[in-house]
Amino acid sequence: MESRGWSVVAGRELRDLWLGGRGLLLLFAFSVLASVITYVGATSEGINFLEKRETVNLTLQVAVMFGALLALMVAADAISGERERGTLESLLLTPVPRRQLLSGKLVAALSVWFAALAVTVPYVWFLGRDVGAVDDAVIAGLLVGSLVAVALAAFGLIVSTLASSNRVSLSVSLFVLLALFAPTLLPGGAKQGWAGELLQRVNPMTAAEHYMRNVVISQYEWTRELSWLISPLVAAVGLTIVAVLLAPRFMSLRAGTEG
Repeated sequence: MESRGWSVVAGRELRDLWLGGRGLLLLFAFSVLASVITYVGATSEGINFLEKRETVNLTLQVAVMFGALLALMVAADAISGERERGTLESLLLTPVPRRQLLSGKLVAALSVWFAALAVTVPYVWFLGRDVGAVDDAVIAGLLVGSLVAVALAAFGLIVSTLASSNRVSLSVSLFVLLALFAPTLLPGGAKQGWAGELLQRVNPMTAAEHYMRNVVISQYEWTRELSWLISPLVAAVGLTIVAVLLAPRFMSLRAGTEG
């Protein structure tokens, strides 16, 4: 049981997430948003080659943002939610190491991102088939989105383990996401110079957005600027290690105490 405990937990969480209807409802909301973007991009008259690629990039950005947000929210509810619902005690009594409990919950949270990506692929094909952007966009979206989703889901799991309440966990997670996303809205002039580039490279969200834009819009080879993915990769690996190896020590019926 212990050797496959994470898969048992992941299976339970996946059933609750998808068969319970919550995941399907969120995915439907995303598909509506993607449909609107695709419709506007496909029906706009006089749209040129570059603008079509920009529409593909926008669709991918929305998919990454939405998928990562949902993965973060599911992970942020993983432990604090169980604690508030009174189901954490029975979970802790199961013969599954806490490390594997958190691993299973992390896998379940990431399923939302991969579902969002699967929904996005047909829209990307429809928008990018005439401008040769499909393969590059799908590869860039999978690479960038997976790193961002893993990093945010692992962070949400850490916060959920330590937070005093589910409301605190969700609020902190959402605040950090907005703080990471805010620099992507800065005007182009503010991103120039060594300081602007450093800010973009250090922030996983801006680094990921920059890489994806260069691949999809500027038509760079997807291997050309992999250095921009260093911060998303470090965040994904580092936060996953903390979530799976260190956070279980604080997984208890009372937040913030070593179990």
